[in-house]
Amino acid sequence: MIAAVVPIPSRARRHVQVADALRRAVMLGETPPGAALLELELAGRFGCSQGVIREALLLLQEEGLVQRSGHRGTRVSDLNPDEAVEMLRLRRDLECRAARRACAGPPGASGSLRTDLEVQLGLMEAAATAGDPYALAQADREFHRRLFAQAGWPSLEPMLLRCLTHNHRFKLIAGPADLAHTAQRHLGIVAAAESRDGPALARALSHHVATILDDGPSLLDDEA
Repeated sequence: MIAAVVPIPSRARRHVQVADALRRAVMLGETPPGAALLELELAGRFGCSQGVIREALLLLQEEGLVQRSGHRGTRVSDLNPDEAVEMLRLRRDLECRAARRACAGPPGASGSLRTDLEVQLGLMEAAATAGDPYALAQADREFHRRLFAQAGWPSLEPMLLRCLTHNHRFKLIAGPADLAHTAQRHLGIVAAAESRDGPALARALSHHVATILDDGPSLLDDEA
């Protein structure tokens, strides 16, 4: 379950901070699939109102991390292996199409993109050094979001972010990973993005997504 939590003082964004703490526990498997999340209990643990807890749980519901129903209350979403693979496939298709589109457009701020990606890569490396897989996953998510944004498809971004969240949950719960290697796997993507070679970037992303378990066997039998 969730480790001892210090009451959150900020009023304006405390539901976001509560959601962050709950998300971390769910992503790392500390709060396991199927676990009940009771608003009254959580309010006592976080030192806030049930209204704040309700808002936080709504954020997690939007991400698909919890399921809410009138008679059963709120529970952590199950991990379905088949669904996990389909989300990997959806993510791969979104990212590869976006990569080709972004590279086919005008050069724009490619130098700025490289800087943005290297900042997130640096955060991944720092998280790896600190032994913090959740922080690494958050920087990884932002790395891919910034790259995807180059395609100019803002309406599709929430779909990608949901896939990324569940892909990372699947990976984190699957077991220990070589965090330094996880960070380094992004170097080829940075190089391909800088070269503006759409097919090469799409290939790098396709392999990266299909071998999400740190270059293990491809989880997608139709990897491009």
